[in-house]
Amino acid sequence: FLPTLAFPILVRATDEVLSVAVFDFFAAPEVEGKGEDVSTLLTTLLSTDPGLILVERAELSKVLGEFEVGLSGTIDPQSAAKVGHLTGADVLITGRMFRTGDEIFLAAKTIGVETGRVFGELTKFKEGEPLSDPVTELAEKLAKRVTENGASFRAASETPEARLVRLKKAVEGKKLPAVYVSIPEQHLSRQVPDPAAQTEIQKTLQDLGFPLVDKESVAEAVISGEAFSELGARHANIVSCRARIEVVIKLKAKGDQIHVDRETSVAADLSENIAAKSALQRAGSELVERLIPAILE
Repeated sequence: FLPTLAFPILVRATDEVLSVAVFDFFAAPEVEGKGEDVSTLLTTLLSTDPGLILVERAELSKVLGEFEVGLSGTIDPQSAAKVGHLTGADVLITGRMFRTGDEIFLAAKTIGVETGRVFGELTKFKEGEPLSDPVTELAEKLAKRVTENGASFRAASETPEARLVRLKKAVEGKKLPAVYVSIPEQHLSRQVPDPAAQTEIQKTLQDLGFPLVDKESVAEAVISGEAFSELGARHANIVSCRARIEVVIKLKAKGDQIHVDRETSVAADLSENIAAKSALQRAGSELVERLIPAILE
C-alpha cells in the first residue's frame, strides 16, 4: 500500500501541466544503496498528483544512458536545459541522502529546465525508522512547491505576434527563396493525413513572405524529413505525448548543399490526438527558427 499526498490539486483543461523527472538521490557512504529507493518511492508518490506528469524512470534511464548522463544527484542548473531537452521534462528533481549523528536527512532541489530556477526542500528521520514516512513528507513538499511555483519554472512565453515581428526583422531586406516542404508524420503506427509539424513550418515561412511551392522541382530550397509522435504518459484525465522531427534542407543554388537538424518536444492535453499534434507543432515552431538562417545562406 502506498500513501497518497495529503492535499488535493484540481486540474482544469486550461491549466499548464508540468512534466517532472526524478533522478536517483546521491547517497553518502553511510546510507549507500538507499538513494534509488528514495527516488523510486518519490516518483510513485508524485505520480498520484494530477497536476504533474512524471517521466517514466525506465524511459529516463534509457534516454540519459544513450547520452552517457548518469542518474545521479549532480545535475546543476547549467546542465538542466540539456537534460530537460533529452527527457522532455519541465522540472528536474535531484537530491542527496546523508546522516548526521543518529538522524538521516533527505535534501532535494527542484530545477526549472527553462529558467534554471532552483528551490530546496529538506526532511529528516531517525535511523531505523521506515523510509516511507519521510519520503511521503518530502513528496508533499515538492508537489506543492512545483504546482504553486509553476511560473518560476517556465520562461516567459513570447506571444505569436511578437515572435512574428522578431522573425520579420531577421529576414528584412533579404532575398527569400521559393521553398518546398515535405515532412510526413506518424503517431504510433498510424499515418497522419495532416502533418502538424509540416503545417507549422509552412505557416511560419508563409507569414514571413517566403514563396511556398508544391513541387520540389521548382523549389530553390527543399525541406524534407520525417516526424513522429507517441504516447508519453496518461494520468487521470491528462495525456502527454512526445514528438520528434528530423529534417534535411537542400539548397539548389549551392549544388544541393545540405543542412540537417532535429527537434524533440512534449505536450499534454485531455485528448491524446491533440497532445500529439501540439507536441509536433511545438517542435516545428522551435525547429523553423533554426532552419530560416540555413535557407538564407
